[in-house]
Amino acid sequence: MHFPKIAGLLTNYTQEFRQNLKIAYPVMLGQLGHILVALADNLMVGRLGAAQLAAVSLGNSLIFIALSLGIGFSFAITPLVAEADGAGDTQMGRNYFHHGIVMCGINGVLLFALLLLAKPIMYMLDQPVEVVELALPYMDIVAFSLIPLMVFQAFKQFADGLSNTRYAMYATLVANVVNVFFNFILIYGFWIFPRLELVGAAYGTLISRFFMLWMLYYILKRKAKFKPYFIWTRRKAFQLLIFKRLFDLGFPTAMQMLFEVSLFTSCIFLSGLLGTNAQAANQIALNLAAMTFMIAVGLGVTATIRVGNQKGKADFKNMRRIAFSLFLQVFLIEAVFALGFILLKDILPTFYLDNIEVIALAAQLLIVAALFQLSDGLQVVILGALRGLQDVNIPTGICFIAYWLVGFPVAWYFGQEDQAGSQGIWYGLLAGLSASAVLLYIRFDYLSRKLIRLKQAENS
Repeated sequence: MHFPKIAGLLTNYTQEFRQNLKIAYPVMLGQLGHILVALADNLMVGRLGAAQLAAVSLGNSLIFIALSLGIGFSFAITPLVAEADGAGDTQMGRNYFHHGIVMCGINGVLLFALLLLAKPIMYMLDQPVEVVELALPYMDIVAFSLIPLMVFQAFKQFADGLSNTRYAMYATLVANVVNVFFNFILIYGFWIFPRLELVGAAYGTLISRFFMLWMLYYILKRKAKFKPYFIWTRRKAFQLLIFKRLFDLGFPTAMQMLFEVSLFTSCIFLSGLLGTNAQAANQIALNLAAMTFMIAVGLGVTATIRVGNQKGKADFKNMRRIAFSLFLQVFLIEAVFALGFILLKDILPTFYLDNIEVIALAAQLLIVAALFQLSDGLQVVILGALRGLQDVNIPTGICFIAYWLVGFPVAWYFGQEDQAGSQGIWYGLLAGLSASAVLLYIRFDYLSRKLIRLKQAENS
């Protein structure tokens, strides 16, 4: 029997679980905070009327696409800082940090300008004129908030690279409270504040994002570990090679995020073609899936940090072991959620509404979502590990193939009313994400083995 050998192998991975969670949990809590604030915002705006709620949804759809691009670029900072930290090269880490701030600031301005130029598109989306006219001033203000948010992302990804994820969590959670407070008083008008309704919600977002940036800057600047990185010098202030390296990592990551966001947006559109009930069921399933996705996001960030760190140390055997511990950990956690989805498929949708037909449709989707969790969680964490290796071009190509040459055709074909309907759309998501997980795993396995062989050849 090989049980002792298997147990030893598992222990080799499970002993890293505590350290993985230590880095991951602040990211998870930050994601949860965002979800809860979005819920609170929707509840407050929803009291104004259906048109106002639809306007927020419409405005945020374009902003979310822009946001995914900006965040994708900022992700380039973490693996480079983590590698420099692993190598003990503070000067190089400082260079990446400073150039990252400039890059993210420029991205914020460009995204703001892009969204202003994109406003006419709102009238082309076959939406009620009333909704569009409510959405435009809301969108103007929230689009401007992308500037402080992108600079915040630079500070956050830098801190993540030094394995300090909790400070960004503190700033995010406090900023969420600030957001809800200002939303409440500005939407409805309290004390000296005017009743601004939808525009008030936008100003609440803007204020909270400036506050979030200030708070994280204030915390990091005061901590001894970060002080060497806050030394600003004019000597060699801007180096094109560093900007190029950040761009070379950031652009493919931004494209990868765009491919994923656009796939899910397309699937929402496909479900809308099936009718109101199908769209409502799809939204319930996606919302529940988003609740568990924050686990994968947290462990994905951890994978980038820990793999990047070991790469800097040139300890590739340990790097591979840590990466596999993260793959196993996310699989086990998502398996628990998957089981929960299957067992509670008839109960969970009832928390959203009491429409029997929608509940039945959502219950069917949750069975597919159970398997979806496993694939999605794995591919996010493997992408994080590959980002830690600074391997982004081929993974981006893999994501495009998996999402758009596998996932979307399956969703489109089986999502027809005379095929599997709503369930068929989710077959497409499952197929795309499963293909992505398998291909990305093969890529990481190949690269990590190659690095170990090269290291062994150097030492022999």
